[in-house]
Amino acid sequence: MDFELSEDQKLIRNSVRDFAEREIRPLAAELDEKQQFSEDLTRKMGEMGLFGMYLPEQYGGQGLDTLSYIIAVEEIARIDSSQAATLAAHNSLGIGPLYYYGTEEQKMKYLPQLCTGEKLWAFGLTEPDAGSDSRGTKTKAILKDGEWTISGSKIFITNGASKMSLGSTVQTVTAIDEKGRKEFTTIIVENGTEGYKGVPMHNKMMWRASDTAELYFDDCKVPEANLLGKVGDGSKIMLSTLDNGRLSIAAMGLGLAQGAFELALKYSQERKQFGKTIYSFQNTGFKLADMATKIELARNLLYKACWLKDNKKPFAKEAAMSKLYCSEIAKEVADDAVQIHGGYGLMKDYEIERFYRDQRLLQIGEGTSEIQRLVIARYIVE
Repeated sequence: MDFELSEDQKLIRNSVRDFAEREIRPLAAELDEKQQFSEDLTRKMGEMGLFGMYLPEQYGGQGLDTLSYIIAVEEIARIDSSQAATLAAHNSLGIGPLYYYGTEEQKMKYLPQLCTGEKLWAFGLTEPDAGSDSRGTKTKAILKDGEWTISGSKIFITNGASKMSLGSTVQTVTAIDEKGRKEFTTIIVENGTEGYKGVPMHNKMMWRASDTAELYFDDCKVPEANLLGKVGDGSKIMLSTLDNGRLSIAAMGLGLAQGAFELALKYSQERKQFGKTIYSFQNTGFKLADMATKIELARNLLYKACWLKDNKKPFAKEAAMSKLYCSEIAKEVADDAVQIHGGYGLMKDYEIERFYRDQRLLQIGEGTSEIQRLVIARYIVE
């Protein structure tokens, strides 16, 4: 087995790390405090080529492999989860369904402008009463006279309300059979469509500088041609998209854990108690050793899942495992990092406080840890 990254992958890691340190770190705390989504940083990530990295060049992408993209997410999350969330949600949940299930006409219409960093796309799945149970969707779409009329709402949708949002892929109910079983269909809804509104959500504990939205559809009418995939394939499209999305959430967990570990290691070598640095105390050294070991295991698991995907092998089980483990170790590493910082770790003057808050969504978003265990359990008995 070859665990060595290619020269191109090393270059991506180094260039994205430099960008994150230089452009994002100086602004992260202020944007978090102001709950401010940064159009400027988003455009700069686009200029770096971080949007649509895995898309073929004909659609505006770079034709890179999955691992290269995951490394980019990891390096952004090492500095700021809010910017990593913008990047990950747009690439995996936004661009993904359009690329994998769109018609050629739809791909050429949307994908090139979604790779520049000027426009973002959202994934309209979660509803107030449909979280882990995605089949609890209530948003309805009726086809009549060549138009879909959509009514309902979505919640906790990343990249759904900023001025940069171009639109959303929306799961709707298009029929219910005599046994009460729902038919799910995905429909493309562009921003600015009459009856469609994205409303920013504020007062979040975490990812405060990312754009989180509620979406409202009030008899929103879109052309029949806005159907994504086939009628009735909505659930399949959305759940397969989540398989890919789990890799990027895992990358966010890995990157956050790496960043938290580095902050704790640096602090432990500067902070003195009883006349010597706290790193020299065995208890602190053991904590950092455990943190480093967990991060190494998480990275190997995630990179293997990416290798499986890039080699066109089944990867859904490994994606769920990666998402579960990386999000869980992000929690554990961030918690230990705060402990090493002591009282200072609870103050906004220290970056680790933000890392501790930001990790909490990772065990919830794109399938809770409980759902990941359910998915894994189903695969291991097959």
